Amino acid sequence: MTAPVFVVDSLRPGDLTGGEYVLDGPEGRHAVSVKRLRAGEDVVLTDGRGRWAEGVVKAAEGKDRLVVADLETVHEEPPEQPRITVVQALPKGDRGELAVETMTEVGVDAIVPWAASRCVTQWKGERGLKALGKWRATAREAGKQSRRVRFPDVADAATSKQVASLLADADFAAVLHESGDEPLAVTELPTAGHIVLVVGPEGGVSPEELALFAQAGADPYRLGRSVLRTSTAGTAAAAVLLTRTGRWS
Repeated sequence: MTAPVFVVDSLRPGDLTGGEYVLDGPEGRHAVSVKRLRAGEDVVLTDGRGRWAEGVVKAAEGKDRLVVADLETVHEEPPEQPRITVVQALPKGDRGELAVETMTEVGVDAIVPWAASRCVTQWKGERGLKALGKWRATAREAGKQSRRVRFPDVADAATSKQVASLLADADFAAVLHESGDEPLAVTELPTAGHIVLVVGPEGGVSPEELALFAQAGADPYRLGRSVLRTSTAGTAAAAVLLTRTGRWS
């Protein structure tokens, strides 16, 4: 297993004074009190935006202070190609966080919450800001758990018109829908650029939304014979895209 990953605010060569870094606050507490790391164990520090450095624990102090040494080189992982964005309709309850968690684990690059017309859940006011914060925190934690150093961007909630604009700019755009004649598993996909995939709500994508997205260049595609829940469809479809574009090769 690779070394555990911890997130820091900034990771540039100038931040590694003498090849050391003091990890404190919530991340330091997690490392010392939860993971119980001790001197000599390997760790990875990342800013979650592609920069990372390998180090060795020098000391664990108190309950929330980890001194990491031997941080000699800051690496930068380039963005993956093609970039994969999933537009995720808002599910009920905590199933949205489940969708974000699993999509992060498989390797999705960006997630756009979508307030579809048939969504039971609607993000408004403080409740919406709180829900968005949970999605972003989930992406961060899932990124760490899956040993990623470039976490997915979780955008502000989008309207259907904003989603259509995103689809129009994509190199390949698709809507998961049972009306699709062609399976996503066999359609021709780009090996670079930007792929945008739309996952509808439990009530389905409305005819008006399908027409709007079709005008933007996004046709309906199906995964298989069964209909997946909105919280799992994005992860399953992303796995297909990651395999077929060569990102998992």
